[in-house]
Amino acid sequence: MEERSLRVLNANTTFFSKISTTISKLLVPTKVGINGMLISLKRNNVLKSYEVLQEKGEALVKDKKEILTKKYEDTYALYLEAIDKYIMDSVYTRVKNNNASDFEKNALSKYYEITSLKENEYIEYKHRKQKYLLELDFEGIKLNGKGKLYNRYVPFYLSKVDVLYKAILKNYSVKLSDTISAKTISKDKLYNKVFKTLEEYVDEIMPIKIEFDKDKCKDVLEEYEELDKFEVGKLDEINYMEKNMLLLGISRKLFTHSLPLVVAEQCYIELLKRTRNLIVNAKSQDKRDETYELFVKLVEDYNVKLLSTKIYWERPQERTEYKEFWDKYKAIKDERQKEILFIKEDLKRLNRSTNDYMSIIKLHKERLVSMGAMRELKNSSKTMSGRYAKKCVKC
Repeated sequence: MEERSLRVLNANTTFFSKISTTISKLLVPTKVGINGMLISLKRNNVLKSYEVLQEKGEALVKDKKEILTKKYEDTYALYLEAIDKYIMDSVYTRVKNNNASDFEKNALSKYYEITSLKENEYIEYKHRKQKYLLELDFEGIKLNGKGKLYNRYVPFYLSKVDVLYKAILKNYSVKLSDTISAKTISKDKLYNKVFKTLEEYVDEIMPIKIEFDKDKCKDVLEEYEELDKFEVGKLDEINYMEKNMLLLGISRKLFTHSLPLVVAEQCYIELLKRTRNLIVNAKSQDKRDETYELFVKLVEDYNVKLLSTKIYWERPQERTEYKEFWDKYKAIKDERQKEILFIKEDLKRLNRSTNDYMSIIKLHKERLVSMGAMRELKNSSKTMSGRYAKKCVKC
């Protein structure tokens, strides 16, 4: 009797455990229903507040507008709380009881991924969590079809996610400009976060914007359509770099203030650095030729979309040198001559740098020799033994 009373029973097989699990499963649909009604109510409130503010905002006196703005912000906060509660009360319980859909499992996984940012990256966490909760409800609305609610919800949704994406990119911009932040997170990671966030925006938000108001997107439509070629199959390093180049070009029109010129310039310089590494590490001449094509596109993009709009230069000499380069560029019509100009200008920058760029400098010179833009002179001199030694010099 004593031995049997001391036996440890599996918690999952006890009577009380079975009862509590059954009750929990029965309660889940009720919680889903309650949370669903709560979200609908709060969503309706925030949409009403948003529509009133949009309709009357400009005509209102300052005090009245502040009251309406405060009401809108309060209803927005309550709406997000309702979605958050739905995740914790319903989705979490369904996943725990192993009766959740793949969508719910992925939703909870992503929720915890964002929550993990809270301790060390609070600003990013704050904006990404809002964006995630809005996206979650938007997906649910889309699943029910593009009816009245969808058409009513989209303007509010676009206005909010635009603000959140700008805030996320601004946070990265501050970190890239801050030498203290560089000690806690590598710049490589920050650049990758910038490119990934731009990709998210273009993939998830741009199609909705184009669907609802194509005219407002006409400035970036050409670049956006060019990105379509990267949607099929896995991207190699060259395609990945070219995609980031196009995303950065689009950002100059969509996120001018959130990703200011000085930070965008850092991103272009980073892409140039990565492209040079691809040239050096190319395993075949065909691959190297392909990478040089990307290099030409990138240098042109950097000059046309960024440097040509730059007003403030740290040193007057840089401005003078750029003006000389820009005059040469505008006079060129031939693509081959354009590549020669870009490589020569890159050689000037690399030769002035204190970093070791010997590998890419050597390849740049070989490229110019092969294009007939640089001569290879052979010098001969006698050694101590009286033999002739030859040394090739590219000039």
